[in-house]
Amino acid sequence: MAASLPETQYAVQLVGPDALRLNTSKPVPTPGPHEILVKVEAVGLCFSDLKLLKQFDKHARKTEIIGGIEPEVLKGIQSYQPGGLPTVPGHELVCRIVAIGDQVKQHQVGQRCLVQTDYRQLPTAGGSNAAFGYNFEGGLQEYTLLDERVVIAPDGDRFLIPVGEDKSASAVALVEPWACVEASYVTRERNTVKAGGRLLVVVAEGRQAKGVNECFSPDGEPAEVQTLLPSAVADLADESFDDIVYFGSDKATIDVLNDKLAVGGIINIVLGGRSIGQVVSVGVGRVHYGMTRWVGTVGDDAAESYRHIPATGEIRANDRVLVVGAGGPMGQMHVIRNVCLTLSGLSVVGTDLDIPRIDSLRLKAEPMAKKNHVALRLVNPQQEPLDGTFTYFALMAPVGALVADAIQRAGEGAIINIFAGIPAPVRQDLDLDAYIAKRGFLLGTSGSTIEDMRIVLRKVEGGQLDTNASVDAISGMAGATDGIAAVENRTLAGKIIVYPMLHDVGLIPLTELHTRFPTVAEKLDHGKWTRAAEQELLRVAGGNG
Repeated sequence: MAASLPETQYAVQLVGPDALRLNTSKPVPTPGPHEILVKVEAVGLCFSDLKLLKQFDKHARKTEIIGGIEPEVLKGIQSYQPGGLPTVPGHELVCRIVAIGDQVKQHQVGQRCLVQTDYRQLPTAGGSNAAFGYNFEGGLQEYTLLDERVVIAPDGDRFLIPVGEDKSASAVALVEPWACVEASYVTRERNTVKAGGRLLVVVAEGRQAKGVNECFSPDGEPAEVQTLLPSAVADLADESFDDIVYFGSDKATIDVLNDKLAVGGIINIVLGGRSIGQVVSVGVGRVHYGMTRWVGTVGDDAAESYRHIPATGEIRANDRVLVVGAGGPMGQMHVIRNVCLTLSGLSVVGTDLDIPRIDSLRLKAEPMAKKNHVALRLVNPQQEPLDGTFTYFALMAPVGALVADAIQRAGEGAIINIFAGIPAPVRQDLDLDAYIAKRGFLLGTSGSTIEDMRIVLRKVEGGQLDTNASVDAISGMAGATDGIAAVENRTLAGKIIVYPMLHDVGLIPLTELHTRFPTVAEKLDHGKWTRAAEQELLRVAGGNG
């Protein structure tokens, strides 16, 4: 261990469900041959940290890794803490490499890095994938370890993304949550039957399978095609088909087919001029976590449904956007992102039941909306009822009923972005007749990719996006657990940034900063967190050491 590094550090450890502990003497590890020791500059708190807090070893990303890496390699990684082992949460961070093992090839001491934390190449026993801040220790500590055999993607790309020195630690750390927002808009959608996949065609009595071959991908046909009567589908294995095309309108059949759709699968309901006539139980949780998709047509040609799948979930010119839960940390990001788009005819409505949150968002977003000529309305729907239809919905609350409501409010071709993580098993009764007639499209994404983070980083470094606009409070380690409680209790509208090197600084909303650190408050930009404020905080609170 280099002489300049301490022997112990402050760390927030999760030792069980709802059991957070501030450890003031956690050893600073010595990196093994393939390991990288980094010093954490700043880490943002996330609602996902709360999910881990509640579920602990039951969280899908805290379970053991079952593939993608040799078990013997895993045993030697010091930061791997699956199952019931204590872990350190925190996955929104920027750090600096301070020591490396002698087998590390692609990382150098001194590099400042943004951390992509979603290890999709490493599946877990819980049906998800490994992640930094879950089954690998995260960033709510002064120093943390990463292993180069984990943080190099299968295509050779780096999960530790080099960043420059001219942006604040907070702005860079917040690229990660902003990238999750970006991913929900820019992820490519499949609009053909999956090449090499498994296709199930279900044909009701009196119907004909029309247009199936026209749905095939130019990259190739499916590897397997099964054509069955509805009576035969119940015995099929669950989650086993990449595409399901149903020529029919029977609710009971659709209920069964819901369970047969694989991760990333598309179900296409071809009504053929008929109607279902009642609501259908749809796995809305899997739209987010399983990236399943529902499409359909009132006609009899299966290819028509696929043709109407949008290339991405991006906002379009003249969209009337509704962000439900706009006053929360992620809702604010959606509103700010969308009012900064240079699209003609765009209007954005944000709703929240919490008036102080709406007021906080209004201060941030209204100047941006005016600058970009976007019509913005922020309301409490209990006081100001919504009117008219919308062509884009971004849902920030994990409530299935919001999806049902969006379908009723949807205009022609509406996209419904289920951004909040509705638990995967949750189903919701939906009016699929209305959904199909309006050519609606439900989408959901979870996490982000390295490229999503690079998109946002380019916006930040190029001055197109100031991620600091979403900061609502700052803290040192003394206030980190209070910060997580604030996320749970929704007592702060925006993001909380923790500076681990500040041991004794508690949780401080920016509106109260003048009472604790007046010289730091002077560096705010009309109440907004800035690089100058961060530098002053580190100076006066003793964080330069």
